[in-house]
Amino acid sequence: MPTDLARMRALDARAVRLSAGLVRQTTVADLVRDTPCAGWTLADLLAHMTAQHRGFAAAARGRGGDLAVWAVEGGADPVADHEAAAADVLTAFADVADGDQPFALPEFTAGGPAFPAARAIGFHFLDYVVHAWDVATALEVPFTPDADLVEAVLPLAMAVPAASAAFTPALSAPPDGDTLSRILTRLGRRP
Repeated sequence: MPTDLARMRALDARAVRLSAGLVRQTTVADLVRDTPCAGWTLADLLAHMTAQHRGFAAAARGRGGDLAVWAVEGGADPVADHEAAAADVLTAFADVADGDQPFALPEFTAGGPAFPAARAIGFHFLDYVVHAWDVATALEVPFTPDADLVEAVLPLAMAVPAASAAFTPALSAPPDGDTLSRILTRLGRRP
């Protein structure tokens, strides 16, 4: 049985590849599309996703406490910027040898204690399943993640406080909602 670190790293890599595949479908004309993230265009969402990849990669390398690595910047080619950042975070996570290695994540703790690597990578995994849905929704393309990926992210989503600063407040899940709907509503999305 894989360790928590190996399992989270493998799940996260799949989520990153899923989201990157959707991002690669984005054209320049698509960048002005609205996303499920209130007030954000697809360009804004891609800039956020790129910054998060860079910040998590820096955290894996022991530099997550540097707020500059988390800065959102709009580049001339948001799709290429995202692609490079996605590849970098996967490389950085692959180099983590200890599931307890501390990751400084200022967005989550604002100067508080660091998180163990396996847990921090789990945060990233959750974020990229949801952001993959955000991108697919903005592009109006089907979103069909593997069932085991969605099942694996559900407990992470349910552990997010209903009024988390990192996500929009939780919505009520439809009583007949599937697993993905439960995840999305927990994080303030309307499936």
